[in-house]
Amino acid sequence: MKFYVQSRTDELSNQLMETAKNYLEDFGMEWSEEEPDVVLSIGGDGTLLHAFHKYRGQLDRVAFVGIHTGHLGFYADWKPIEMEKLVLSIAKKEYEVIEYPLLESTIHYMHSDEPAVYLALNESTVKSPDVTLVMDVFLNDSHFERFRGDGLCMSTPSGSTAYNKALGGAIIHPSLQAMQLTEMASINNRVFRTVGSSLVLPSHHRCVLKPVKAPDFMVTIDHLHLLHKDVKSIEYRVAKEKVRFARFRPFPFWRRVHDSFIDNEK
Repeated sequence: MKFYVQSRTDELSNQLMETAKNYLEDFGMEWSEEEPDVVLSIGGDGTLLHAFHKYRGQLDRVAFVGIHTGHLGFYADWKPIEMEKLVLSIAKKEYEVIEYPLLESTIHYMHSDEPAVYLALNESTVKSPDVTLVMDVFLNDSHFERFRGDGLCMSTPSGSTAYNKALGGAIIHPSLQAMQLTEMASINNRVFRTVGSSLVLPSHHRCVLKPVKAPDFMVTIDHLHLLHKDVKSIEYRVAKEKVRFARFRPFPFWRRVHDSFIDNEK
């Protein structure tokens, strides 16, 4: 079996990377940055996001596992002191692979028939670089609302605990095949109205955003910030691809939510 280790590059993470590499090679596993079967992410959730995008073309074969060298994360849930136990379990293949849904973002342009397509593990956001964002929101080809405000965020279930939660969106269990549209500071008065609540959309739905005024937008895909010009529409759907995680032990999602946001002392 082949493996690779993605480090946050701080001193502790690099030390753990070398330890994991030496242990796994001692067990006969092969270091392969090009075609790994398992990717260990050592750092935080951001480190795993970088690893995900690095291997977005190999999601059908790569399984991820995270070791946190800072705060407990939703993707990085192993502690540094558990490294030997984790390495032994990997070497013995004592794990199951679970799959979570991803978000597909397709950006269509006014003067090109070639769209830009991205996959997001957490979320994609849309903002106007200079003025208030004004977007017509279509759900399954039917006009739903005209949004005016700072921006819009479409998140995956596993990403619902990230930026989406900070915006007041709902926390969704990552096993659900869905995506969630959440507003950023919408303008609501006697003239302009939006629904004002997050929308949880099932996998057979699609959401299309069409610009009303300016065609240039700042679009984020997880940690990537991209300026897109002459945008005709932005289409979101639950992706056909899935992210795969190597699970070695039970770690209930709602316990992780409790430990992360409420109390991690008990």
